[in-house]
Amino acid sequence: MDANVSLVPPLNSSAMDPSGRVDTWPAQDGELEHLHSPEVNEMIQNHLSIILKTRVGDLNSVAQISKLGVGQVYAASVMYGYFLKRIDQRFQLEKTMKILPGGSDEGDTSIEQAGRESERSFYGEAEETYQAVSSNQEVGSFVGGINASGGSSSEMKQSRLKTYVMSFDGETLQRYATIRSREAVGIIEKHTDALFGRPEIVITPQGIDSSKDGHIKISFKGLKRLVLEAVTFGSFLWDVESHVDSRFSGTGSRRKMQ
Repeated sequence: MDANVSLVPPLNSSAMDPSGRVDTWPAQDGELEHLHSPEVNEMIQNHLSIILKTRVGDLNSVAQISKLGVGQVYAASVMYGYFLKRIDQRFQLEKTMKILPGGSDEGDTSIEQAGRESERSFYGEAEETYQAVSSNQEVGSFVGGINASGGSSSEMKQSRLKTYVMSFDGETLQRYATIRSREAVGIIEKHTDALFGRPEIVITPQGIDSSKDGHIKISFKGLKRLVLEAVTFGSFLWDVESHVDSRFSGTGSRRKMQ
């Protein structure tokens, strides 16, 4: 990626240290966080709190975690970063023009209440999609960075950007959270596969058999680094897609998904 931040290498046996841990890469949390606006960083910290749960203050502890589960968290965080950058561009523009909805700068609870139903609907779908991750005892439940049930999110800092997002109606929220092109979806899939490998999942009459799913030994500090990278990758993906759109708009050369 740009800004002198290296991507995490593929998580395979060659990446392990003598103890079997895969997170041998350098910590670049500060560099990754520096690439986002203050409002986006608030949302990212909430996202990390949901994923890491009670482990936030104990990042040096190590756990054996499902490789498939971590891969799902990574891919979902890429999509979340894409969504955040898309929303933040509109937020920063309206903030500069001083036309933000009333309360977006102060976290007005009336706006939060108005947007709660659409938030619950959209992120409820995300929770179902990533239930494999939420069932992992070592990784907190993933709900797209905003708790759909309204549970633990009340304990988190109410960010201005979150309040802004919650002022959207359901249709607008869904549109902003949708990846715009098949090319972008393909990039996310290929990048995740390159990092984690293709999952060995077999469909049986009894359902999905993921017994061949491997586990990786990783610290929660390493997991945090993965999530920060994923969110930043999604943010950059939005920038690149927007640049391509501006160069080739009207040519019909890209396959839009909406």
